[in-house]
Amino acid sequence: MSKKAGGAKPQRYVQPSLLMALRSGSSYGYELIQTISGYGFLRDEPAPGMIYRHLRQMDEEGLVESKWDAEGDGPAKRVYSITPEGLEILEAWIIHMERQRDALSSFIDRYRAGQ
Repeated sequence: MSKKAGGAKPQRYVQPSLLMALRSGSSYGYELIQTISGYGFLRDEPAPGMIYRHLRQMDEEGLVESKWDAEGDGPAKRVYSITPEGLEILEAWIIHMERQRDALSSFIDRYRAGQ
């Protein structure tokens, strides 16, 4: 396939991916990176710096909250959890994605039908 086709910016789905990953429970950065890699929006494993910037911004916006976990061996880790506002934003993302899916399906159906 041409590199010109499908040139959308997959980074736009980092926020909903992080919120989705946190929906099932609190987590820390590296674990979140591994989880969202499996969602299929990003071509490669996301850069940690990019993920932490998103998490920091989402923390400032009240979509997630974070705290330091110093238990266990090794260095302390910042653990993130989704807030009620984050759940509302995730729901809005899902509605947006459903609309996108429907528009794409309609477009593909028209193509397949030769219109």
